[in-house]
Amino acid sequence: MEKASSSVAPIINLHRIGALDLLPKLFKQIWMPSVVLEDLLDARFLGYNVPSPFDLPWVEYKDPQLTIPSVWIALDLSSGEVAAIALAFETRECVVLIDEPIGRQAAHQVGIQYWGTLQILLEAKAAGHIDSVIPYVKRLKQTGMHITDEIVQRILALADEKDGGVDPQEWILAE
Repeated sequence: MEKASSSVAPIINLHRIGALDLLPKLFKQIWMPSVVLEDLLDARFLGYNVPSPFDLPWVEYKDPQLTIPSVWIALDLSSGEVAAIALAFETRECVVLIDEPIGRQAAHQVGIQYWGTLQILLEAKAAGHIDSVIPYVKRLKQTGMHITDEIVQRILALADEKDGGVDPQEWILAE
């Protein structure tokens, strides 16, 4: 995929682990709906550790033009997640970046490809932009992202990496 439409969670998660620069390496165009821009600005104003949207020169701000299906609004999704899915739906050759399971399901039901933060890391490794997903997954766990041990093992298997004998439960305490 050459284009991506992003909700706020992958942007924040990648920022917190120092991997936000992977997105412009993976995509030629990255769109962010204005409601996601507003979410980032609001979070920065409140003092949260999120990137300034003005420090992301590779992001284009674009809103969906079509009417958003009411079924998406009825789901328990944020307005940014709905807008990101709608933007990808309009474009079709666009992947939506979203971590919310309900949002992924909504995207899947209408044939939109989706990547979460972990998939972004896997794709970055496959493209040769990072050598290992292990340090990034460790940092995600340390920043509070809920990743079960089973998901860690699956990600390591997909990345063809060994965990070095470290129990994923101990990763938060390590380093």
